[in-house]
Amino acid sequence: MGKRIRVQRRGRGGSTFRASTHKRVAPAQYPLLSTKEYFEKAIKGLIEELVHDPGRGAPLALIRFEKGETCYTVVPEGVCEGQQIQMGGKAPVEVGNIIPVGRIPEGTMVCNIELSPGDGGKIAKSSGAYATVVAHTPQGTIIKLPSRKTKYLNDYCRATIGVISGAGRTEKPFLKAGMKFHLMKAKGHKYPRTRGRAMIAAVHPYGSSKKSARKVTTVSRHAPPGQKVGLIAAKGAGKKKRKVR
Repeated sequence: MGKRIRVQRRGRGGSTFRASTHKRVAPAQYPLLSTKEYFEKAIKGLIEELVHDPGRGAPLALIRFEKGETCYTVVPEGVCEGQQIQMGGKAPVEVGNIIPVGRIPEGTMVCNIELSPGDGGKIAKSSGAYATVVAHTPQGTIIKLPSRKTKYLNDYCRATIGVISGAGRTEKPFLKAGMKFHLMKAKGHKYPRTRGRAMIAAVHPYGSSKKSARKVTTVSRHAPPGQKVGLIAAKGAGKKKRKVR
């Protein structure tokens, strides 16, 4: 009888497969405000502290607004402690300011973008990530995502001006397996990772050395644990990446 694969074992809740989330600072999201309130105003805020969040590639900024509200957001490049920022439709287009995408000029680089107004920020939050405002249309604002795809967003969706800090993080080599181990432990990922093809058929869906036993590597997002491995809900599986010129 085969062993349980790691996806199934993680649900048991043991310390081996549990993410150390108790060390994390806070979720990185904007404060909850009514849509019209910030679209026609400019609320002032102060960056009180820049903190490290375990498992996250970019630091977090603790922002306190003039009405007493506080929030943690990912830090764009060029922002420092004690800096004054503004949030709202009347805020100037400066690095660190939080502005609705409908009020951001075309060609501006933005990060930590909301998919729907008030969700706190979902897109372009990893280190070095950014999106670009392409155009404003009656249907909404067109955003060019980090994946180079374009998307229509509601004009009330908020975004931060600038590029997420820590862009050179992936260029530094790990050098030792222990460094990789501690990174994966902070993120809560399973390490070391063994290829499914290297296992036997009883242990993993891709297991077996027989070529005829190869399975399709894409799987439904609603697949049960044990079957949900590989490219989950992949729309462009095997699609060649564009060459950067």
